[in-house]
Amino acid sequence: MPKNKGKGGKNRKRGKNEADDEKRELVFKEDGQEYAQVLRMLGNGRCEAMCIDGTKRLCHIRGKMHKKVWIAAGDIVLVGLRDYQDDKADVILKYMPDEARLLKAYGELPESTRLNEGIAGGLDEEEDGAGDDYIEFEDEDIDKI
Repeated sequence: MPKNKGKGGKNRKRGKNEADDEKRELVFKEDGQEYAQVLRMLGNGRCEAMCIDGTKRLCHIRGKMHKKVWIAAGDIVLVGLRDYQDDKADVILKYMPDEARLLKAYGELPESTRLNEGIAGGLDEEEDGAGDDYIEFEDEDIDKI
């Protein structure tokens, strides 16, 4: 029986990129790039994102990030625009929550962008009439039933 030559199993491999938690330099967009907020994950390394310029694009997560950087709905990402397809883009970078707050403070993201929500563009709890999920009956109505 051959000797095991490796250094460990999947848990060792899983812990390789633990050094990424350190502070990194904030990356701003360049020409051909745009900020976007992920609307929903589609699977197969793709997601649907609303770009800051107002266009909804189908985004492809690049192989360097695939299964290493986990992206969820509501995350702020940097996407690379395609010259030949305006409705598609490539996810270049995912911003951490503190980096997204800094981008908003610097004025890179519009004030209407909602950070730290699970689903982008959902209903506010404080809207007038948005929380009325129940029906009130009068005593007369109950007697008729």
